[in-house]
Amino acid sequence: MIARLTRLSTLRAWPTFMLILFISLLVCAHSSPAEDDQTSQATLDVGWQPWQILETRTGHTIPFGDWLKILEQQDIIYLGEEHHNSFHIQAALKMLDQLVADGMEPTIGLEMFGWDGQTALDDYVSTSRPVTNEFLEQVRWKQNWGGAFEDYAPLVAFARDHHLAARAMNPPKPLIRRVVQLGLEQAKQEPEWAAWGILQDEIVDDLAYRERIMDQLKRCHGGTEDHFRTMYEASMVRDEGMAKTLVTRQKEFRKDPSEARRIIVSYTGAGHIQYNLPVPKRVARRFGEDIKQTTVYMMSFDTNMNDDVRARLDDTIADYIWLTPMGKQNSTKPCK
Repeated sequence: MIARLTRLSTLRAWPTFMLILFISLLVCAHSSPAEDDQTSQATLDVGWQPWQILETRTGHTIPFGDWLKILEQQDIIYLGEEHHNSFHIQAALKMLDQLVADGMEPTIGLEMFGWDGQTALDDYVSTSRPVTNEFLEQVRWKQNWGGAFEDYAPLVAFARDHHLAARAMNPPKPLIRRVVQLGLEQAKQEPEWAAWGILQDEIVDDLAYRERIMDQLKRCHGGTEDHFRTMYEASMVRDEGMAKTLVTRQKEFRKDPSEARRIIVSYTGAGHIQYNLPVPKRVARRFGEDIKQTTVYMMSFDTNMNDDVRARLDDTIADYIWLTPMGKQNSTKPCK
């Protein structure tokens, strides 16, 4: 009788035992490091959407509010756009609006303007006058950038409406053209160089920068080795010139201490911030360790572009990638 009861108890306990065993095996399976890595990676790869912000160090998304708190600790924020995407202007305005709402006083650096248009840009930002052909001529828009001013007008209008400084970042286009035509050493002999104060600045030929830029030039443009050389030298001059603009503004902040929470938001094409090399590294060189800066690569995105996003994360194209909706179709596809 006792043996019969024992067998009956064992049979009744068997389903409970099997359940415990199944759960144990399941837990063990999920604790495998290799499978954990795969699960984590799969989570990163699924469900990206426009307007998400990705931290390239981790691949994780970060909420906009939390991200702004990080950015507000910087001296310079670099926004890198794809030209002709109005959503990138919207993204910049969203950031600027929140910085101002949080009590920051951003200076907006703009690649689209040359140093020879700074006076006209200052006059425009300080008044409420409308855009006229006279203004566009004074700011030398056609010579330095071209295209529709309306594409970038919202950034300038934001500076004007909020009484913020706007800085023309680029050396004048005629100087850059002379470098392409003559090469750097010969162009430096011309009087315009001394007039713009570039002669006393070192233009550093950084090896990592050279490898990136020369590779892009050869893949994206035709020409001879001499032409690639002068185009590369012109690229160095532009990036060094834009770095000079940002450094000058940052030094102005430091010479004139204020209770205002001041910051620089640099708005350029993404090629000028990629891998932290073109402009950010040149700014860092001039300040040593005494500068805090971060880069944001704005990327047009739809849901079939996950591989492109992963490639940029793996390559650490910038500190952050800001996914945006696709812009209008551009007849000239960017060369990568």
